[in-house]
Amino acid sequence: MHVEITDSHCHLDFPDFAGELPQVIDRAVAAGVTRMVTICTKLRSEPAVRAIAEAHAPVFYAAGTHPMSVASEPMASADDLIALAAHPKFVGIGETGLDYHYTSDSAEVQQTSLRVHIAAARQTGLPLIIHARAADDDMAQILTEEYRDGAFSCVMHCFSSGAALARAALDLDFYLSMSGIAAFPKSQELRDIFAAAPRDRILVETDAPYLAPPPHRGRRNEPAYTLHTAQRGAEVMGMDWPEFAAQTQANFDRLFTKAAAYKGTAA
Repeated sequence: MHVEITDSHCHLDFPDFAGELPQVIDRAVAAGVTRMVTICTKLRSEPAVRAIAEAHAPVFYAAGTHPMSVASEPMASADDLIALAAHPKFVGIGETGLDYHYTSDSAEVQQTSLRVHIAAARQTGLPLIIHARAADDDMAQILTEEYRDGAFSCVMHCFSSGAALARAALDLDFYLSMSGIAAFPKSQELRDIFAAAPRDRILVETDAPYLAPPPHRGRRNEPAYTLHTAQRGAEVMGMDWPEFAAQTQANFDRLFTKAAAYKGTAA
C-alpha cells in the first residue's frame, strides 16, 4: 500500500541543501512525501524561496520574519505579506512567533511582529505558522487576545512547548505539528501532549535541515525523514500507520486549503 504524507514545514533554501535539492526532493517523493512546504524566515529571501516552489511541483512555500531575526530585519507590514500571498503556491504566513530562549531581549519587537503576521493571516485567510520557544504564557495570551478580535487559522509548528500552551492552541481550533523532537527518547512528556490532542488537529513536519528523527538524529534532516516521525506519531496516537497518514493528510488539507486546492501538484 502506497502511503502518502506531507512535510508541512522545512527550509529547502538553507545552504545545507545547496547543489543537492533535486535529489533531496526526489528522495522525499520516493518515501511518500508528496508535498513539502518550504518556509522563508526573512522576507529578503522570499524570491529565492519562491523560485524553489516554482521549480518543483511538490513544493509550496510560506514567508514571514522569524522571531529570532526581527531585531535585525526590517519590520514586515501586513500589506507586504498580503502582497506575497497573491502567488499561487504561497500557502501560509510565517514563520512568526516568540523565542525568548536566545532572543528575549527583543521580546517587545517580536510581539509587534507577531501581531502584524496575525493581521495578514486574518486578512488573507491563510494559516499562521507559529514558532514558540520559552514564551508559553505570552504566546497563549497574544493568540487568545488576537483571536477574540477576529478569527484566523494557525499551526504551532514543531510543537515542543508545555501542555498549557497546547491546550490554549487547541481551544482556538489550532493545529499542533509533530517534528522529530517527538521521536526523541527523552520526549515522553511531549508525546503525552500529542496523545491527548484530537486526531484531527495533528500535522507532521521535519523542520529540515534541523531536528532529524531517529535513526538519523545528529545528522542533516531532510523531508524524506518525515516518514520516521509520522510512523512514531501513529504509535503515539494509537492508530495504524495508513490511518494516521491519511488523517494527517486530511488535517493538512483542511488547514492549508490553498495547497489542497492547487492544481498541478504531485499530490
